[in-house]
Amino acid sequence: MAEGQDWLGLAGKIAVVTGAAGGMGRAMAAGFAAAGAAVALLDRDAAACEALAADMSGQGARCVALGCDTTDEASVRAAAEAVAARLGPADILVNNAGVLRPGPLSTLPVAEWDALLAVNLTGYLLCAQAFGRGMTERGSGALVHIASIAASNPQPRSGAYSPSKAAVAMLSRQLALEWGPSGLRSNVVSPGFIRTPMSEAFYAAPGIKERREAMLPSRRIGTPADIADAVLFLASPRASYVNGAEILVDGGLGTALMELTPRPGF
Repeated sequence: MAEGQDWLGLAGKIAVVTGAAGGMGRAMAAGFAAAGAAVALLDRDAAACEALAADMSGQGARCVALGCDTTDEASVRAAAEAVAARLGPADILVNNAGVLRPGPLSTLPVAEWDALLAVNLTGYLLCAQAFGRGMTERGSGALVHIASIAASNPQPRSGAYSPSKAAVAMLSRQLALEWGPSGLRSNVVSPGFIRTPMSEAFYAAPGIKERREAMLPSRRIGTPADIADAVLFLASPRASYVNGAEILVDGGLGTALMELTPRPGF
């Protein structure tokens, strides 16, 4: 990277991205690589991870792909050891792996509830423990967790999704409080309407894209790159005094309640 181009100060850092084979994960991985960081790509879909790593390596990125089930403590521990052996100790962890399992709470099987929480919450803790341990020993590190606007706005008929994302926000704040004195920062990015492979089915329905855009002050659906930009900032030394915070990346949706409320005369 040319002198003066490393504005974020990420060159030479080692970043771990979970759920790297998904839409937002890919954008984050590409962003870190473009900023000069080495990237560890973790995903349950090992083949997709390998394909992504091959593509990124072909473009000059330093990266490794690792099949990892973030709900399994042994799998996470093995991934952390492999990252340290192949790239070096992690400086950054992005907890991004997530799932959505729809269902009304009145009839939701407990097994479905547990399965979603295992990925969306427990997996975040397991990865924070495995990769954060080395960071605390070295006295520096950055954790960024992907939550959702559904953390503060309940998303009906989505099972444990909203509770899991609300818990992620609290987990991040607790990590910031407990690990901050050891030099670690923990922050959250909460996406709004982002078009990814996981959400693509929504936009396949006629008129949904236009109706959603009309709700947003920014009048467009977000992209994975929008999320990656916020993640890279929080992971970088430019955010060195940002700890325990949450950034909404929602095109202004969170401010639009009164605009969407019928008010005669306005």
